[in-house]
Amino acid sequence: MSQPDLKHGLAYWERQEASVDGVLGGYGNGSLPRVDALSSRMFLLSILPQLCTVSSSFKALEQSEETRRHRALDVGAGVGRVTKDVLLHLFTDIVLLEPVQPLISQALATSSTWKGIADSKKSVLFVKQPLQHFDPSASITEDLVFAHAGASIDPKQPFGYDIIWCQWCLGHLSDRQLVRFLEQAKQSLRPGGAIIVKENCCPEEEPGEPETVYDPDDSSITRPDKVWLRLFAKANLRVLKQEVQKGFPDELYEVKTYALA
Repeated sequence: MSQPDLKHGLAYWERQEASVDGVLGGYGNGSLPRVDALSSRMFLLSILPQLCTVSSSFKALEQSEETRRHRALDVGAGVGRVTKDVLLHLFTDIVLLEPVQPLISQALATSSTWKGIADSKKSVLFVKQPLQHFDPSASITEDLVFAHAGASIDPKQPFGYDIIWCQWCLGHLSDRQLVRFLEQAKQSLRPGGAIIVKENCCPEEEPGEPETVYDPDDSSITRPDKVWLRLFAKANLRVLKQEVQKGFPDELYEVKTYALA
């Protein structure tokens, strides 16, 4: 069975248009991006309701929670679509990880218009590195920083992430690489934090057929639900919540979101 190849995958994405339509394979100009973003925000609020920014008579947060800055890691972030449309609506500080030069450059070029950046209420730290080489449990050193936008990072804020967001990128990792990444990721979670995996799921295999589907164009693999669950368990993670994405075009693979802790 063919396995993801980093060099091949990077070369593929460097040839794609550095836009939302480019990273979404031609589905960026329809309803998919909005449906995806709204579903992702609702999923996040269902597991971390303290992130809700809507005032309510039922919402009584402690002062420490009100003033605390919440941090998210967006891996394989492309042109920053998830950071812009999902994470910056709920978090104050984002680390955006992307290895492809045209994509991260485009993300940086548009970041001045993102929510909370212009008035320096929120911050985005851009890191240009492949997921295969990135250890989320390690502090980010200056040599890894590609650029920074928005507020200055408060050195008194404890390291770690409230959410690690992984969407449409983990297919570029082999099973071994994926388990290692998940093991490192769980070590970097703050108390109450979670890893979110939102990925395609191929149908279950027929007897005698490979479990996963290899795409020679971008050198990625698509896994069925049972393989995702098996690898999560191998990384000693439990599934807090899972749901199937609704409202996507019928011709696409089923997309499933998992919250892991």
